[in-house]
Amino acid sequence: EIHTVLRQVSYDYERMQYNTVVSGAMKMLNALEGFAPRPGDAGDAAVLREGASVLLRVLYPACPHITQVMWDSLGLARGAGALMDSPMPAVDEAALVRDEIELVLQVGGKTRGSIRVPASADKAAIEAVAAAAPEVARFGEGKAVRKVVVVPGRLVNVVVG
Repeated sequence: EIHTVLRQVSYDYERMQYNTVVSGAMKMLNALEGFAPRPGDAGDAAVLREGASVLLRVLYPACPHITQVMWDSLGLARGAGALMDSPMPAVDEAALVRDEIELVLQVGGKTRGSIRVPASADKAAIEAVAAAAPEVARFGEGKAVRKVVVVPGRLVNVVVG
């Protein structure tokens, strides 16, 4: 999630769209806050540390003083040196590859939830998962599924009637 946002933030820096850079930093912070590392797991701790490092390096050009204080207080200076000498983080393309994607689920044209499907799922598999979703049974009011419209990568609309 961090690298997905980092790709957008890097693009926004190139266009000098600093308000959206700050928005991206908030998304990164939300992702870090939502991450629940397992106690004692060194791998999870490293992921959290790397995420914080990316966030601070992204924010450094906009607010150098506070990010430097945070960098030092998190102990990142011991391993990576001074923040001002750290390079801007690069997007890891391998981290952008997803095993699973989330699609918005609509029933009768109204958003009713979401479904998760394998990233490699074809249209028929997506239709099957959507038709079997509990939201379809609840909001379809027992009516049969007439049609399933798939917008790749975005949403699935189940037409009942």
